[in-house]
Amino acid sequence: MHGFANPKRFLSLARWLTPLLLVAGLIIAFGALAYGLLVAPTDRLMGETVRILYLHVPAAWLGMGGWTTIAIASLAELVWRHPLATIAARAAAVPGAVFTAICLITGSIWGRPTWGTWWVWDGRLTSMLVLLFLYFGYIALSGAVSREGGSSRIPAIFGLVGAINIPIINRSVVWWNSLHQPPSITMGKSAIDPAFLWPLLIAALGFSLLFGGVVLARMRALLADIQAEARLRRKALAEGL
Repeated sequence: MHGFANPKRFLSLARWLTPLLLVAGLIIAFGALAYGLLVAPTDRLMGETVRILYLHVPAAWLGMGGWTTIAIASLAELVWRHPLATIAARAAAVPGAVFTAICLITGSIWGRPTWGTWWVWDGRLTSMLVLLFLYFGYIALSGAVSREGGSSRIPAIFGLVGAINIPIINRSVVWWNSLHQPPSITMGKSAIDPAFLWPLLIAALGFSLLFGGVVLARMRALLADIQAEARLRRKALAEGL
């Protein structure tokens, strides 16, 4: 982990890895979505609405994965003071929030014909909405700390505390009586027919690569801003002398 603590070493890796992840992610994700919309069979119970599965489920996974990234980076910041940990957490926040919002929007679209309502206050939907608000709070807090020059440990603590919501989201359909269907994919087994499962997994892979590319691109942009600010500060000090 500390092998890439040097920003120059990280940037040399991210410079070629970022476009690779973005291009591969776009090709795989849109290919899987095209298959799901145009080729995949309809479901016996849900009919054509099952096609939103290929966007909704990867968005849900990456919404949770984004906050997991924030929590891991926050732990690295608090324990090891990793130089890039805070930047990685900030970079993952916006794409994580976007995927969480996509999950909630597509879930509502899916729920209207399936449940007869756009929204229900059950455990899964409510905890996902809480996750979106946590993202908003983290983005605002980390932005304020960056502008005002506060301690990076404050958003890191918030990132770790917010991670409590991730297992709640995961287990909500088991702990509480819910309209949301129970877990279809668990460790070592799946209740999803292979005709739906494989395109779903490929879509998840594509969106995960896309997520990784966006995070790396945002980390590069944040580092560039920090370096530019440092140069301006040195120039101002030199002129003052």
